[in-house]
Amino acid sequence: MSVSYEKPGHAAVHLTRAASLAPSPHNSQPWFFVEEGHDHGFEVHADVGRRMILTDPGGREMVIACGAALFNARTAVRHLGFRPVVELLPEPGSPAFLARVGFATHAPVTPDEAELADAIARRHTHRGPFEDESLPDDLVDELREHARVEGAVLQVFDESEELDVLAELVRTAEDTHRADPGHAAEVMRGLGHGGVPVEACRYHPDGTLLAGRDYLGLARRYLLPSRRRHHGTGTVAVLSTPCDDRHDWLRSGQALQRVLLAAAARGVMAAFHTQPLELPVLRAQLRHRLTAGNFPQTLLRLGHPAQTWTAPRRPPAEVLVRDGSLARW
Repeated sequence: MSVSYEKPGHAAVHLTRAASLAPSPHNSQPWFFVEEGHDHGFEVHADVGRRMILTDPGGREMVIACGAALFNARTAVRHLGFRPVVELLPEPGSPAFLARVGFATHAPVTPDEAELADAIARRHTHRGPFEDESLPDDLVDELREHARVEGAVLQVFDESEELDVLAELVRTAEDTHRADPGHAAEVMRGLGHGGVPVEACRYHPDGTLLAGRDYLGLARRYLLPSRRRHHGTGTVAVLSTPCDDRHDWLRSGQALQRVLLAAAARGVMAAFHTQPLELPVLRAQLRHRLTAGNFPQTLLRLGHPAQTWTAPRRPPAEVLVRDGSLARW
């Protein structure tokens, strides 16, 4: 089979750079992209070799991450002045081929679309406490609407009883993960070069109401008093969908990224606490107790961080394939 080494088009590189800035579990970046012809189309594929096997055994979080990358690609198409045409799961026989993005008619970019595009490079995952201030109600309503437009539901939890339930589920899941040597090793492998920046993990993982990943083993070195676990939690939310197949995972990834970009445009970042969603029993409990039967896809905190760190991304040369036949081997 012949392989083309032709230099990729400018549009494909532009879309790749934008898509690569999406969030992913432990910054695993489980994706690659294919240019269909010279600036004619763009494909999003899951790179199954980069899936976190113990964290994400079913590949759900990997597909959500690719959905977030897809939304960035859609936004980048609009930034170029075209309407995107998106086809989800275009080839049933190729489950890793998640989406195709095409260029439709030209249309001027609206101020809201430009704002989302500008936020792509500013959005960062936070790991640690936020400044002690609540998100304004109008921003919360705006974020809910962004999720709804993409077919998902964003629920914000501020009642103490609901927060206690979430904290208990996250705590149980995180303790389970920490007690599993294989899982703990997988988390720590995501740290450092090409993964999660070490400096981003300097906060104690138990420093907020929801327990965080213990990348540096800080929880094993010293316990944090419970009275110090309630500061800087921020606004707690769950993103859910009515169903739970690969289409829904892709939709939830797009909804998540739309919410994250709208939040980042206001200086608000997210911290993820998806541990209970990685254990089927705890995910089912969360679903039945808090999301009214919807399937929880992401659990996060939102707030204003005092500092942010940029996680490294693979360059376009590593994730953009020119010959689409390679993607289907």
